[in-house]
Amino acid sequence: MRNYSVAVVGGGVGKIHIEAWQALPEKFTVRSICDIKEEAARAVAEKYALPSIATDLAEVLRRDDIDIVDICTPSSIRVAPIEAGLRAGKHVVCEKPLAGSLTDLDRLEGVAASAKARLMPIFQYRYGNGVRKLKHLIDKGLAGKLYLSTIETLWRRGTAYYAVPWRGKWQTELGGTLTTHAIHAHDLLCWLAGPIRSVFTRTATRVVPSIEVEDCAAASLEMADGSLATLSVTIGHATDISRLRFCFENFTAESCTSPYSPGSEPWTFTPASPEIGERIAAALADFTPKKERFAGQFEDFHAALETGGPLPITLDDSRRSIELLTALYASARRGAPETLPVAKSHPGYGGWQP
Repeated sequence: MRNYSVAVVGGGVGKIHIEAWQALPEKFTVRSICDIKEEAARAVAEKYALPSIATDLAEVLRRDDIDIVDICTPSSIRVAPIEAGLRAGKHVVCEKPLAGSLTDLDRLEGVAASAKARLMPIFQYRYGNGVRKLKHLIDKGLAGKLYLSTIETLWRRGTAYYAVPWRGKWQTELGGTLTTHAIHAHDLLCWLAGPIRSVFTRTATRVVPSIEVEDCAAASLEMADGSLATLSVTIGHATDISRLRFCFENFTAESCTSPYSPGSEPWTFTPASPEIGERIAAALADFTPKKERFAGQFEDFHAALETGGPLPITLDDSRRSIELLTALYASARRGAPETLPVAKSHPGYGGWQP
């Protein structure tokens, strides 16, 4: 089994990634932290006992002892580092959203298709044993028809959070709470409930009026299977919670309210009948738990690299997420529903930012 060497780019969110890579020492070794601020890079290297730092991505990409580049930069500066990493022959892992437009994603898909290395987006919420139990039941055909899904991302952020210069601005953060806070929970909807047919959105900036982007959003969705879904998002909740509920023909599934790990246990599955309850219990008897969040995704990434098999999270997953953002913002601006998929002729294909 090969041990892959990792360089993490960006010392903010990158710290959480480092902890996950280091939780798999037999599979990965973090060899460098790259940050444009040398002092920040040194602090991260000292905290996690990393052997080297860099302030220039090009320096990292020249190193023969780096196999994987993990991009954790602010949202607006990810496309160029991804391209550079792939062209240098490095596997690339990148935080969400991968790009700020479907046009940019098309370009990344083209680069990835011709590269020898592989590109994996991050969607760590899928790695929770509660939500994976629900996926297990769906895949076994026990759920039946889906009626309604409700996805709530109710967090608290204030002026101190937005004091970071790149936050709260269209140019640098690419969007507000839909882009930054709710994107993972909304990915779970796409993963579990399938493609989206149409969306209608309203957004507002009510919690921190000084920012450019939305801090509240409410959306009504029609899924391709005919089921309905609602998305509720705010940074004005008294506490941080995330909550998902799926009303199926045979049972209702409800998540925990952990804000950053709603996929984790406990999830509850309320059967429509005692007989369904017995079938759920029997199906879950052969459920195999996995490592959660980033470590779980990185472990599956290692397996894909070793076997050449499919990546656990793909560019198609990223496309669905970016397409949803495009449609949500377009609907909010027009005050009308938007249909999906988003065509190349759509005015928002080149970016949802105003």
